[in-house]
Amino acid sequence: MSKSNDTIKKTFTVAFILCLVCSVIVSGAAVALKDRQQANQELDRRSNILLAAGLIEPGEGTPEKVEELFEQINVRVVDLRTGELTDDVDPGTYEQLRAASDPQTSQQLQEDPAGIRRLENYGLVYLVGDVDDPDRIILPVRGAGLWSTLYGFLALEGDANTIAGLGFYDHGETPGLGGEVDNPNWKAQWPGKKVYNQGSLDPQLGLSKNPGQEHEVDALSGATLTSRGVTNLLQFWTSEKGYGSFLAKFRQGV
Repeated sequence: MSKSNDTIKKTFTVAFILCLVCSVIVSGAAVALKDRQQANQELDRRSNILLAAGLIEPGEGTPEKVEELFEQINVRVVDLRTGELTDDVDPGTYEQLRAASDPQTSQQLQEDPAGIRRLENYGLVYLVGDVDDPDRIILPVRGAGLWSTLYGFLALEGDANTIAGLGFYDHGETPGLGGEVDNPNWKAQWPGKKVYNQGSLDPQLGLSKNPGQEHEVDALSGATLTSRGVTNLLQFWTSEKGYGSFLAKFRQGV
């Protein structure tokens, strides 16, 4: 009688060959699609910048329209230690989040209200129109919420004080609670709010259960820690520790 094919050795051999073939297929697909994935990531980033700035509406971000509108934006690099624009870093290749994780290009924060641990030496800034007199200034912001780090963009009018828009493109907050940062009705409260009081360098912007001031927005119902996190991250990035020194130059007309 012939030996059965259902031996442990043959079973493992077939399984190994199957895994090897699948691995080759998956690896090949990843390599072949790498350029397309990077292009899609860049399109998504640009779309979120334009959404925060109010230059497009949700659902309007076709590749052609995003490309056309993004031509209005000058991408520059700010030295966060001095608040000055710099040409020492290429904005086209600079990866801000990667720089934040590298001790050679970032610094450990002693006081860390935003919960980001390390602050990169250089930050990207997106200027709509003239670099010296922009119509809008868009800043990448991030900070800890309840369950996750929230990543987004804060758009300011050219006075570097009035908010034009705010949007988060990545987070893991609880749907229906902290996840309400994605609610269009909540985001619609931000335009027109002020970051600073007259003559002050300290940001006052934040969420409140009883908003009544020009720098206050409704807190997220049932999401106290996420609301606190949004307040902390916005105040951090608009303070002198973040982009505050850079923004002050526009408010002072320097």
